[in-house]
Amino acid sequence: MTEPHDGPVLEVEDLRVHIATDEGVVKAVDGVSWSVAAGETLAIVGESGSGKSVTALAVMGLLPMPPARYESGRVLYRGADLLTMDKKTLRSLRGDKIAMVFQDPLSALNPVYKVGHQIAEVLQQHRKLGRIPARKRAIELLAEVGIPDPARRAEEYPHQFSGGMRQRVMIAMALALDPEVLLADEPTTALDVTVQAEIMELLMRLQDDRGTAIVLITHDLGLVAAHADRVLVMYAGRAVEMGDTDTIFYEPRHGYTFGLLASMPSTERRGDRRLEPIPGQPPSLIAVPSGCPFHPRCRFADEACAVERPELVPQTSLGHRAACIHTDAVAAAVHEIVVETS
Repeated sequence: MTEPHDGPVLEVEDLRVHIATDEGVVKAVDGVSWSVAAGETLAIVGESGSGKSVTALAVMGLLPMPPARYESGRVLYRGADLLTMDKKTLRSLRGDKIAMVFQDPLSALNPVYKVGHQIAEVLQQHRKLGRIPARKRAIELLAEVGIPDPARRAEEYPHQFSGGMRQRVMIAMALALDPEVLLADEPTTALDVTVQAEIMELLMRLQDDRGTAIVLITHDLGLVAAHADRVLVMYAGRAVEMGDTDTIFYEPRHGYTFGLLASMPSTERRGDRRLEPIPGQPPSLIAVPSGCPFHPRCRFADEACAVERPELVPQTSLGHRAACIHTDAVAAAVHEIVVETS
């Protein structure tokens, strides 16, 4: 993790994304705000269906409009709102200033083109490089992300690469234009532990070299603990807690964050204390429960939780905010675990 620079590069303010379906309106993102600075890593965590990836696609301008629509909010890159920007200007920023590593590199890469050609095409379109200089730079990028014999591998197709190597190709393509912001959507999904560590080490090294702001979208709390500066916890399309990484892991104040951490394997877990899975399933985003959307699954919930929708409010640590009316009960449960494991 690098020392972040002053001021955000990218800001999301009160973003609401609704998607029309035959069953009803999906409130995929429902009033989320966050920011990320140069050299900083912001992790967005939560179960599948919490709105993490839709938020990233909204930033990139890649949501199909319709059926998706923006109900409210702004996405500001250096003060310019990407949501109201004309398509030509947005295309010029996409990839150049803000890039994305997609969750499934095999589907994101074109199977009929060689990987070197796909990277070179980005450089030709945005930097107006000729074919030969673009190919040379593509080979350099493949080498930079740790692909051996890059000149030969540039002439191969995506199906000839392993999952980890395809992810490296995606990272090379995303970094080809030296973007200021990199959105990494589950960059290590379906990779074994060793390759996961290599991919994250690569991203952090490139961040150190370039000062890139990284938004890491993941459900892997181990990756978050090791690499993130700050954490945003999402549930049912909403932000339920945010703060620096140490605070979120050691001083959570929302029942959902507590549940995620309690279900996470830990080397600090001792005696007969077992993992505590969160009961039930995330709600349908067409019919989100009233009040706090997590209350049907929350061990701390009472009748008030079904009525009152809590807002993100400051906690004791600087920058720490949680949307829960039972923060004291969560804090007491955290203290109990600390006592048991110490």
